[in-house]
Order: sequence, then structure tokens, then C-alpha cells
Amino acid sequence: MSKLMMLVVVAMVLAGCNTMNGVGKDMEKAGEAVQRKSSQ
Repeated sequence: MSKLMMLVVVAMVLAGCNTMNGVGKDMEKAGEAVQRKSSQ
């Protein structure tokens, strides 16, 4: 039973990292858009 719980925790951590990576990319794109607008 504990092996199953360990696999669930690992899967959640990996999914969380992937989600945070996506959020970081979205924030970067938003920052670039603001920079483009301010330089015009």
C-alpha cells in the first residue's frame, strides 16, 4: 500500500512541476508584451 502512495505523491509532484513551468512561461510572455507596449 505504501508503494502506491509513493507513486501517487511522485505523480503529483511531477504534475506540479509541469504546471509551474507553464505558469512561468505565461508570466514571461505577459512581461514581454508589457515591454513591447512600453517601448512603442
